[in-house]
Amino acid sequence: MKFEQMTLDNGLTLIGEINPNVQSMAFGFFVRTGSRDETPEVSGVSHFLEHMVFKGTARNSPMDVNRIFDEVGAQYNASTSEEITLFYASILPEYLPRTFELVADILYPSLRDDDFEMEKKVILEEIGMYEDMPAFSAYEKLMELHFQGHPLERSILGSVASINALTAGQMRNYHREHYLAGNMTLVVAGNVDWSTMVDLANAHCGGWPAGSTPRNTAEARSGGGRLILEKPGSIQEHVAQMASAPPAQSPLRYAAEILSIIVGDDANSRMYWELIEPGLAESAELSYNDYDGSGSYMTFLSCDPGDVSGHLQRISNIYAEVNAHGVTAEELEQAKNKVSSRIVLRSERPMGRLSALGGNWVYRREYRSVEDDLHSLEQLRIEDVNELLRQYPLGQQTTVAIGPLSSLDD
Repeated sequence: MKFEQMTLDNGLTLIGEINPNVQSMAFGFFVRTGSRDETPEVSGVSHFLEHMVFKGTARNSPMDVNRIFDEVGAQYNASTSEEITLFYASILPEYLPRTFELVADILYPSLRDDDFEMEKKVILEEIGMYEDMPAFSAYEKLMELHFQGHPLERSILGSVASINALTAGQMRNYHREHYLAGNMTLVVAGNVDWSTMVDLANAHCGGWPAGSTPRNTAEARSGGGRLILEKPGSIQEHVAQMASAPPAQSPLRYAAEILSIIVGDDANSRMYWELIEPGLAESAELSYNDYDGSGSYMTFLSCDPGDVSGHLQRISNIYAEVNAHGVTAEELEQAKNKVSSRIVLRSERPMGRLSALGGNWVYRREYRSVEDDLHSLEQLRIEDVNELLRQYPLGQQTTVAIGPLSSLDD
């Protein structure tokens, strides 16, 4: 296993974790742009643009794009979050030149007006589909309410109104401002020759426009709030809650991840034994989400409407107990073992390493091997969890509920 790094003249950063002991490789372009980098006038454009990338270029038609990916047997896709748009492919090493040329080409798509109007219908259908999913809708509304006044409040999908109003010209401007070489990190993992990768990057990315786009990373200070959205036809009540947690750059992020496992993992956590194992709720979880400059704990509960008030009180009691007394040494050890296993199992595939490598570099400009992560976990102590709870106690600052209830206090 060997780590490599270099930067092209235009500012594009390349990092690689070379592993000749595997049979495949994965590479991806991490573009440092997402919904938080948009303005209200172009809300949803990052995700829309992710779709448009596959609609063809001056060199490759949409049919060519699909055909070439299929001919090389690539597993490929793209995703958009609040902060990163990722384009990736997992392939056999012998198909790297052809696949890389294609991915590099489609990152600068034609963005034709006809394609834009056709794909707009797909985006609007996707928004409608997700609006029918209470859990997703609760998450979107929770982000909007918890991060009100902060860039993280912006929806990844945008709204029906913002997408309808969006023009192809606005998208082209957004692409021109954000798809700059200094905003991108090219990450590669697996069985690949590094010099070949550098040559390909120079050949196909060296002419990309230089520069980067600034981002406001001030830590969010949530004012909290509560939003109840009645959905009379729903059988269950879906409740999402959020509280402040360490940002992606904080050393407390390891403790926050472990704490979420101990308190709210989907198996063998405090919330699991209190609510799931007895059959009281369909879902009761706590997750930790880290962002650029900010972070959050997110609680999610799905259960019979008549049980909501009691279950929320049970969760509050768990949080109060943890805030007051911390966690046990046994809980900490079990959670560390669980996370260690997940890290190792994920690392056995180049695609599994790609996400970790890219995230560490985009957020912290650091390379962390599997051994580094395991060592950090091993060094984690109860004192670290206690310090986390002192700075970022578990809580429920912001609440969004979707279901048949008009109040959560009944």
